[in-house]
Parts: sequence; C-alpha cells; structure tokens
Amino acid sequence: MNEKERLVLQAIMENPYLSQQEMATNLSMSRPSLANTISTLIKKGEVIGRAYVLPEKNTIIAIGGANVDRKFHVEGNVQLATSNPATVTESVGGVARNIAENLGRLGNEVKLLTVLGQDQDAVKIEQHSTAFIQFDLVEKLTNESTGSYSAVLGEDGELVIALANMAIYDSLLPAIISKHEASLSNAKCIIVDLNCPKETVVYLQQLAFERDISFVIVPVSSPKMNRMPENLSGVSYFICNRDEAETYLKLSLEEEAHYEEAVKQLLQKGAEHVILTRGEYGVIAGSKDGITRFNAVNVEQIVDVTGAGDAFVSAFLHGVLHQESFTEAIKFGLYNSAQTLKMDSTVRTDLSHNEITKWREQ
Repeated sequence: MNEKERLVLQAIMENPYLSQQEMATNLSMSRPSLANTISTLIKKGEVIGRAYVLPEKNTIIAIGGANVDRKFHVEGNVQLATSNPATVTESVGGVARNIAENLGRLGNEVKLLTVLGQDQDAVKIEQHSTAFIQFDLVEKLTNESTGSYSAVLGEDGELVIALANMAIYDSLLPAIISKHEASLSNAKCIIVDLNCPKETVVYLQQLAFERDISFVIVPVSSPKMNRMPENLSGVSYFICNRDEAETYLKLSLEEEAHYEEAVKQLLQKGAEHVILTRGEYGVIAGSKDGITRFNAVNVEQIVDVTGAGDAFVSAFLHGVLHQESFTEAIKFGLYNSAQTLKMDSTVRTDLSHNEITKWREQ
C-alpha cells in the first residue's frame, strides 16, 4: 500500500461509519480521490464491501492434496512379485488436508483450497472433514477423479511402497487459486504442499510476500521437488525431509555435518526458518539465530508412520502462530508426531487443545 492508502485504511479502522465526505475532510483529501482510494482497497481485499467491513485475518488456508488413503497392512514378511496376505483400511488423507484437520482439531479456523472430483471419494472427504475444516474454497471438477493414495505397510508399520493417483492436482493452477485472492490476501497463514504445480507455488509465494503473510511450503515427496521455486524469498517456514533436501539442493547427506550444511544452504536461498526432519533422529532447525538439533520423542511401538510428518508440521505451526517460541513449537511438533505414530489413523482423533494443555502441564 502507498501512504494515502494506509491513511485511508487507518481512518476506516478507527471509524468505519464515517461518510466519505467526513472522511475526506478529516484527511484533507478530495472526495473523488478518497473514493478512488477506497475502491483500490476493496480490490486489494483490505476492505470488504460498501460498508468498509474490515476482514478478520485469523484464518489459516491450506492448499494442496485431499485424498482417500487406502492402507494395506501385510501379514508377515513382504514378498515381492507374489501375493501377500494383508488387511486393508480406508481413510481420508492428503498432505494439505491432513495438516488442516490437525490444525482444526487444535481449535484453529482453517480453510482448505483444493480440487475434488464429483464422486463418492469427494463426498467421503467432505463428510469426514467438515467438523474441523471449512470447504467453501474447494472446487469440484467434472471428468476428474478425486485424488487417492494407496500404501503398503510392513508388520513394523514402515512404508514398503505407495501408489498415488494425483492427476487432478494438475488443475490446481493460478487461474483457480486467483478466484480466492481476497480470502488469501487476508489469511493469517498460507500453507502449500507440492501436489500443486510449480506456477501455483510461485504465485502464492509472491502473493504472500506482497501481503506480508506467513507462508509455508511442505513437500510431499522427492519426485515433486521440481515444483519448488528457484529461491525461497518470502517463505516463512520450509519443512522437508532428507530425500527432499537432497533432491532440491542436488547434494548427498551422508554425514552429520552435511545436514547442517543443507540447512544453511536452504536459509541462504531466502527461507526465514528451515526444518529438516530425520524421523527417529529428530530434526535440525535453523534461522538467522543459528542451527539447533532436537531429539525425536521415543516411541516403543510404531503402529503406522502415515501422517506423522503432517502431524509434526501442523503442531509446530499451531505453536508459532500462537506466539510460542520456535524451540517450544518444534517440541510440540515432535510430541504430536510421536503420538500419531502410535495410532492407526492418519490424524489422531484424540488431538485437541485440552489434550495439548495437559501435555504441557506434565
């Protein structure tokens, strides 16, 4: 905003019921000049409607995948190129949707921006999620199937192989995203996963930078790192794992010193904060204040690894968005991730603000 726009916005905030003539007089402006400035503020999303209703900037918007997950739990040792006895469970998932549900269960106001097909899987996702996530930014596409993810898990809960049908997200382009620019411009935080095309990630990066909005990039897999922007300017938080960091930086992380070097390089690309997750070895986090290692929370028996990364991201973001220190927010993320590993659900159903409060007291 220029200086004139800031003055007008401040006047509206102080008294949104002033007439244009009264406001123009108070600001020593002509009424036509004031009207043009207000029109510009409306187009920018800083003012909503004729009554100068100011938008509330407390919504988190998660953009990216919303899938139906099917998990096949193999009984005994996995044998390739043959049939394996297994049980199957079905649930809703998708990185952006998982993060949104975690945040919603923690009491945040969360909107999901994604594309779904007009099929039963879309109905399943919406029915499961609407208690925690707002769906007014979701677009239904004809002749497209809702995203799906099928995972094969060993007896120890570790992932053996996963198959993802994510072609629908190729449609999640800036042309669709820009329809919701007013909502995005007034978000408290924008989270994007790399199910989105690169041009969409770059569009959101620029919008968040111009609006001074907290912006988070969460990769979904190493093969999709080609959707990352060339630099990380304007990225508030970049959270990735070893494979994703190696692919993006084009280096190999073999020794402990390599991990710190990777975090340094990601910070040099422009990110304000970087978190490199390492599973059972915890995380390495960095910012302008330095680089710190955090141990993982010990889990004696892992039931299912699916969703643990999303649990970490969402709990960490909940912390920083509610004025927790960077360090405390990471500890919160590690705790939520560990608790999720003990569950057979992608998002644990016992997660709540009260549950977290009790954990902190203990």
